[in-house]
Amino acid sequence: MDWYQSLVKVGVYVDAANIYRNGGSRMQYDVLREFACRDMGEPVRLNAYVTHDVERAQWDMDYRVGALRFHSALRDLGYKVIIKRVRWYDDEAGNRYAKANSDLDLAVDALLQSENLDRVLIATGDGDFVQVVRALQNKGCRVEVVAFDNVSSNLRQEVDMFMSGYLIPNLLPAHNDVADWGLPDSIVRGWCYYYNEEKGFGYMRFLTKVSPHLWLVDKRKSPDSPYESAFFHFSMMQDDSVKDHLPSRDHIFEFRLIPSERDQNELTATNIRIVCSL
Repeated sequence: MDWYQSLVKVGVYVDAANIYRNGGSRMQYDVLREFACRDMGEPVRLNAYVTHDVERAQWDMDYRVGALRFHSALRDLGYKVIIKRVRWYDDEAGNRYAKANSDLDLAVDALLQSENLDRVLIATGDGDFVQVVRALQNKGCRVEVVAFDNVSSNLRQEVDMFMSGYLIPNLLPAHNDVADWGLPDSIVRGWCYYYNEEKGFGYMRFLTKVSPHLWLVDKRKSPDSPYESAFFHFSMMQDDSVKDHLPSRDHIFEFRLIPSERDQNELTATNIRIVCSL
């Protein structure tokens, strides 16, 4: 397929501080790039907006070395690193507080660079970007958002597609996983799309791979669907209180997959715990 050249020009803009504070401290930036360019899109812009405390770096060796390694790793993946220095202030009571906000830089860059883009992916949950999303859409761009926790409902409603980072395979590695995402004995994340309250069982749906066919959610209707399902019994859930919210797309669960005892072609979800409520 070397002869093929995608017509989709992609821009990725990461509000790194927001992602880090809200569940994405271990986010894999290479997987984010792969997801943004899932239909062989061309990554025209890859911008990561990070904060850096110069004052702390002078006395905290671990912080200084860690920041340098992080920035270098991002550059190795093709990201341009835009560093916003942390500034310290004193309030009226003499208490020190820090400020470092990259929102304006990200917004201006995305708007100016959108002239050469077809799709813009913004990694943030900050509702302050709603107006930026609208402006990008009015300029003809498709706008997508990826985030983890504390995601603005207005932002989710405004974008062309919101995808929880918890659902993207390997974007946030699961702890103590022993198998590749989607295989038996692996840990994955998904949502409950069917639940029979009377009989106490249901089905989870999860994304198996980064794919351009994200809208094909039902494997039974389309073989091109990148989603799979797993049977579960309510007794496999760690929190009894969630049954009142099933089925729900707004509750994301993490669970381990095991082969089904009922059907060799079916998977079962066990050790089910809720990780996010949108």
